[in-house]
Amino acid sequence: MKITIINGQNHKGSTYNIGKLLIDSISCEKEISEFFLPKDLNYFCAGCYTCIEDETKCPYYKEKNAIMQKIEQSDLLLFTTPNYCMAPSAPMKAFIDLTFTYWISHKPRKCMFNKKAVIISTTAGAGAKKAIKPVKRTLFYWGIPWIKCYGISVQAMNWNGVSEKKKVRIEKDMKKLAKTLSKCKTPSVSLNTKFMFHIMAKMQKSNFGSSPTEKKYWEDRGWLGKERPWKQ
Repeated sequence: MKITIINGQNHKGSTYNIGKLLIDSISCEKEISEFFLPKDLNYFCAGCYTCIEDETKCPYYKEKNAIMQKIEQSDLLLFTTPNYCMAPSAPMKAFIDLTFTYWISHKPRKCMFNKKAVIISTTAGAGAKKAIKPVKRTLFYWGIPWIKCYGISVQAMNWNGVSEKKKVRIEKDMKKLAKTLSKCKTPSVSLNTKFMFHIMAKMQKSNFGSSPTEKKYWEDRGWLGKERPWKQ
């Protein structure tokens, strides 16, 4: 199983450690690529829209592409982000912004429609679910059909401060999730995803996309006809 991990922080805190517990608990053979934000992508989207016409013209293409190539090649994606002010970390939000062309409304990638993803967030008090929500929304619009979320209040400032009782519960949860992930079964695309893709195809066909380049992207893949990215 090829796995790519995107950590929404440079330090190895509670969120990182829970993610590590999950990956270590997956029983099948693993090939892991791991990135830390902002260390591996320390930029904000400039809103220049050059990526709509040619993604290689993005001023941050080299760093972004290094991550996205691994994502495209992976079977499982893991996103970890602590709760910062009831939201994902700023580097994680910046990453989301820099990859907006992957959304179904723009230039979705065929490979995304057969992946699994897990999002993990921790908080000292409340807000883990709110940090997860924007990441989950992004992965849905990438076309990923199987997304699991795990948010938990650790009631501590760092992993060392988390109580042993809570760590036992977390470890149990991660082993349970890992057991599910170890079953290398291709997920089915949901009706919600199919419906959203249908709506976006109609928009592209009616020239309501961002540019003629986008429409051609859809035409070249047969998606304005009967072809669909989740069909083999």
